[in-house]
Amino acid sequence: SKREIKMRKLDNTKVRPLKSEQLLRIEDHDFALRPGFGGSPIPVGIDVQVESIDSISEVDMDFTMTLYLRHYWKDERLSFRSNKNKSMTFDGRLIKKIWVPDVFFVHSKRSFIHDTTVENVMLRVYPDGNVLFSLRITVSAMCFMDFSRFPLDTQNCSLELESYAYNEDDLMLYWKHGNKSLSTDEHISLSQFFIEEFSASSGLAFYSSTGWYNRLFINFALRRHIFFFVLQSYFPAMLMVMLSWVSFWIDRRAVPARVSLGITTVLTMSTIMTGVSASMPQVSYIKAVDVYLWISFLFVFLSVIEYAAVNYLTTIEERKQLKKKGKASGMYSIDAVQAMAFDGCFHDTEVDMDLTGFSDRCEENETRAVAASVSNVDTPRIKRKRSLKGNVGRIILQNNHVIDTYSRIIFPSVYIVFNFFYWCLYI
Repeated sequence: SKREIKMRKLDNTKVRPLKSEQLLRIEDHDFALRPGFGGSPIPVGIDVQVESIDSISEVDMDFTMTLYLRHYWKDERLSFRSNKNKSMTFDGRLIKKIWVPDVFFVHSKRSFIHDTTVENVMLRVYPDGNVLFSLRITVSAMCFMDFSRFPLDTQNCSLELESYAYNEDDLMLYWKHGNKSLSTDEHISLSQFFIEEFSASSGLAFYSSTGWYNRLFINFALRRHIFFFVLQSYFPAMLMVMLSWVSFWIDRRAVPARVSLGITTVLTMSTIMTGVSASMPQVSYIKAVDVYLWISFLFVFLSVIEYAAVNYLTTIEERKQLKKKGKASGMYSIDAVQAMAFDGCFHDTEVDMDLTGFSDRCEENETRAVAASVSNVDTPRIKRKRSLKGNVGRIILQNNHVIDTYSRIIFPSVYIVFNFFYWCLYI
């Protein structure tokens, strides 16, 4: 009936649609050639939206960035008739059949187009032949970093875009909207860096065999977080230096205590320096953290050398005193250091220590160990300990070497001055 025929005409789903190749007349043109081949260079506008900066690697000196890369150009071969002046949008399957700009990333190491769930490619064609070509790409590119101020440094990196085949006589790359062509996600953040700025710039690159090419730059400045390195490197090094100063307040004859403290702090500083170097590239120049750690290591090392000098001068001084005093014939003398090695007690240089008295004390110690129940025996050793109980401070002051006295003032003062100039210089 007439009614059924009219309804069939209104049903657009029954009308066989035209193929995109037929609508855009792709088969009628050779898209191996650029638009306007043989004439003036074709202008290709670029704009970029940075989705994220995924990582910054100091060891590899590179960065990884995910971005939306959009190209704008006009190809009159793709123009079509449209009553409503609406554009047509296609996916990546049409890209291989038409001409697109061959933009690549200079100094890139790895890059790929995301393909989940389908390839992230979009092509939009307008009736007058204007084309929008958009890609979602993750790219890893080189960043020439300078670590002379590490970790108080600011790194300037750039991602560079350029046509691979077409020089400036065939293709002109430019930022589509000037400085506004580069936009970033507001939530971009990095674990070790502050992102200080993003900027877009352009220039020319020259190759001796092929000529001049237009090049676009995505510039960004990264300032490193310092608090992590303060906790992991600077603060532990500072504590090790101050711990080494404890040796200046320990009695100069306590050889095991002062030597073990010095060796422990030296080894700890070596461990801190090794840990910092392991996470950094092997550069041939000195970094700021190296200056701080090596100066701190020098302070710790000098505290060990300071005690070596104190011990040596103390031994010479005691030998001179024993020679001046002299002993009666038949009596054998023993110096304070040897006596301490035998019985583990502190011996003042002013107290005469003869071999007979030392032997008597050893015999009394053995007797007391066997007969522990005898507690009322007042031996010379017990008398000596009682006499020292109220005079520990006086004895330490009397046995303090002049080098230790000066070291207690000089070492902290010089270290404070060093820290002041270090932080003023690098911050």
